[in-house]
Formats: sequence, C-alpha cells, structure tokens
Amino acid sequence: MSPTTFHHLFRVSAYYDLLVTWPYATPLTLALFWSMLNGAHATLGLSPLPDLNAYAILFGNFFGTVVLIWSVVRLRLNDVRLARYDAAGRWAFSIWMLNALLNGASPILWGFLIIELTFAILQSLPLRQPQTI
Repeated sequence: MSPTTFHHLFRVSAYYDLLVTWPYATPLTLALFWSMLNGAHATLGLSPLPDLNAYAILFGNFFGTVVLIWSVVRLRLNDVRLARYDAAGRWAFSIWMLNALLNGASPILWGFLIIELTFAILQSLPLRQPQTI
C-alpha cells in the first residue's frame, strides 16, 4: 500500500471511530442510542436488548470517552505510526466482538466486526517504500 493511501485510510478510520463511538460517551447519549438500537432490533424481529444497568452505562461511557480521545489524538497528531497501535487495538476489539457474538450478542454486531477487521487488516499491511531516482 502506498504511504498516501495508508495516510488516507488512517484518517478515515479515526473519523469512523468518532462517528460510531460518540453515542457511548455520556449516560444520556448512551441511553438514547440504546433505545434506538432496541427499535432496530424490534424492526428486524430480533429479541430486545438487555436493560442498561449502572455498570453497563459506566463501562459504556468509559469506552466511548477513551475511543473519542484516541480518535482526536490520531487526527490532531496526524502521525501514521499511530495506525499500527490502532490496528493492534482493532485486532483486540475484533476478538472481544467475536467472543460476544459467540455468547449470544446481537447479530447487528457482525457489521461492526467486519468493519473492525477490515481496518485491522488494512492498517497492518506493509507500506511500499517511496521510489528514489
């Protein structure tokens, strides 16, 4: 992969993280998002999601806050070396998602797993060295 393509991919992955994780960052946005997700479950004929308790909200907010900060750091520093660390995190997140899916989590999670794995693979690929003449 060319360094330019890699840089673009790195930034797209950070914007994706911002878009997907901001609802988790506060108790109010998490509750609203969870309600919308439950509506999607009902529309698709899936079983309802479990109620959010204080611990689920706390850890959801921890997750949302950390990922938002990590995304902003990647965008502000604009250092593609951070993509390798991000790839490691995505591999770990993918394992946790697969574990959740194998233990009865919502099948909607498959869509997120595919995206995580795609970014993990792409951000793990070697870069072509620039041509010198």
